[in-house]
Parts: sequence; structure tokens; C-alpha cells
Amino acid sequence: MGRILVGTASWTDKTLLSSGWYPPEAKTAEDRLRYYASQFPLVEVDATYYAPPAERTVRLWAERTPPGFVFNVKVFSLLTGHPTRPGSLYKNLRDKVPNKRNVYLKDVPEEVENEVWDRFLSALEPLHETGKLGLLLFQFPVWFPPGERNRKHILRARDRCAPMPICVEFRNAAWMDDEHRDATLAFMSEHRIPYVGVDMPQGHRSSMPPILAATGDAAVVRFHGHSERWDSSDVRERFGYLYSEAEMRSWVPRIRDLADDVETTYVVFNNCCADHSQRNAARFADLLPT
Repeated sequence: MGRILVGTASWTDKTLLSSGWYPPEAKTAEDRLRYYASQFPLVEVDATYYAPPAERTVRLWAERTPPGFVFNVKVFSLLTGHPTRPGSLYKNLRDKVPNKRNVYLKDVPEEVENEVWDRFLSALEPLHETGKLGLLLFQFPVWFPPGERNRKHILRARDRCAPMPICVEFRNAAWMDDEHRDATLAFMSEHRIPYVGVDMPQGHRSSMPPILAATGDAAVVRFHGHSERWDSSDVRERFGYLYSEAEMRSWVPRIRDLADDVETTYVVFNNCCADHSQRNAARFADLLPT
């Protein structure tokens, strides 16, 4: 069985900081990251979806964590086809995109797209060069359906990021419906791109079935919770869910089976409300075989 790393999506969520999970002496960003890294071997950086990181910040992440600690990094929204605030772009690029509330990749000139790619990936080099970069998470939106055009888009993203490895999470359920599931997994396997399995509320436009699959050298499972307010714009409602002991135990054999087929399995709790994800991740790690 390959190694299984368990962690959470974010260590700086405001509701986490006010939950009491951090000890009183962890008052600074450095203190909190060092403490988090003493509790878990993995973290997923989601702030990079909302704004590209500065290389200096990424270098500090690498310096403040022990050898072997791993960061998975969520890719900037513009590069995954999501709406992006022009103000989140690099300052010297903002006047080169349309002046509107949100822009999409199709709205920006090719030179802007290339500059964003280059600077985003360059900023992550401190993690890559120290061996602390796990996977770049491409979470594609509900309007990204299965088809040849989007498969080519995924391959271009993979090639653009190389040698940094990527993984892919879909939010359009058609990728894994009866008609497309086999072709989706065959495509991902052929190109050795890890498919991101999810546990999440069902019955919504963005819902994906809880299917796990080993399609690369690594595998990823993200636990989003089962909030009844999944469509809420309030993150406390959207992710306000604490997994029960029984729910977590039911996932252990599935994760173990998945880990039999890959070198590394990344298990990320994304139910980031208060300290829910930290509590669940710690308990889930205890339930796994040592």
C-alpha cells in the first residue's frame, strides 16, 4: 500500500482562527503554519484560487515547514475557467483586461494568459525545488463538460505545468455519468493524470458522484461535507458540516483500496468551517492503518 497523507484545505480560515483550535501562543502566520505542520503532513492551499501567490510568500511556506511536509495548491481561478476579479490579477496586467466585475479566460489577451501562467508557476518554485509541492489542483467548473475540446484543454494545462504534476476535479457530473465514465477514466489513465474523487452533497448542479479511481501515480480524495446549504454563498453554511465517526469509518476501506494502486494518496478535508476539517482529518488519520 502506498503512503496516505491526510490534511485540510487551508490553515488560515477565519472561522478556524476563532475556533480555538490553535493554541494561544500561535499568534502569527508563522506560528500557525508551524503548528499546523506539527499536526498534519499535508495541506491544500486554496487561497491561490482567489489570487496568485507571491514567490516570497511561497518561500516562507517552504521555510516554515519540516522536511517531508506537502502542499497541494489549487490553481488560480482564471486558469480553470472560473470568473475572476480583475483586481486579483497582477497589477501591471489589470489595465489589459476588460473593465468589468469578472473576467474569464476567453476575455483576456493571449499575452495576459501567458504572463499569468508563467508568474503563477514561477511563484511555486520554492515548493517544487524543496520537494514540498504535491499536486496542482485544477477544479473545473460546471460549464466544463466532457468532450474533445476540454480533454485537449486538460492536456495543455498538464503540459504547461510540467514538471509540476497536476490533478483534476470535475464539477460537471456528465464526466462520470453512465455514458462518459469509462471514457473519462480511460483518458485520465492514458495520460497518467490523477482523478480527484469527492464526497459532497448530491442533487445539485455541481454535484459529482463519490467515485474513486487510480488514474495516475497519485490519487486524491476531497471531503466537502454534506451541508444542506451547499448552494449558499455563505461559506459557513456551505461547508458547515462535521463528519460522524460512522461516516469516516465507512471511507477507510475505500481509501485503503485506492492506496494499493498508487504511490501517494492525498486525503483532504474541505469542510472548512470552524475546526471541523481539522477534527475530522485528525480522527481519519487515526483510523487508517499505520
